[in-house]
Amino acid sequence: MKKALSAKEELFCTYYCLDRNGREAAAKSGYRSPQRSAAKLLKRKDIAAFIKAADEKAKRKQEDIAAGYYRLAFGCIADAVKLLFCEEIGESELEKADLFSVSEIKRAKGGGIEIKFFDRLKALEKLEGLCLSDSNASAKAFYSAIEKGASALREKENE
Repeated sequence: MKKALSAKEELFCTYYCLDRNGREAAAKSGYRSPQRSAAKLLKRKDIAAFIKAADEKAKRKQEDIAAGYYRLAFGCIADAVKLLFCEEIGESELEKADLFSVSEIKRAKGGGIEIKFFDRLKALEKLEGLCLSDSNASAKAFYSAIEKGASALREKENE
């Protein structure tokens, strides 16, 4: 039977997922000797599995957010426009309508309908930001790997 992670270990994993710095994650989690604790924790399979699961969950969440912005930016507004021109619309037809891009619907005093949509340009800007952050994350991971390799070489030379 697998032992569940302690609250302190889960906190370490959460901090580690944020910036991939084991020493800082251990220090923020309250370990007395952060460098040594981080090294021990990162060798454990249960910790590695927890970190991997957290990374996958974060990736799925970011993909869901990007999908929502994509839908706002490029989604169809035909169902919302149909509302403007229909005299009467049934409840079942309204439930089937794709109104994802609609931010607000008002019935005007004169009997008409006013429909406001989410800003497509803002959605495109957010999508662009997500794409740029993905490329920045890749660059950071690359530079981090180079840095780790260089420090390992320095440690070998000092031995």
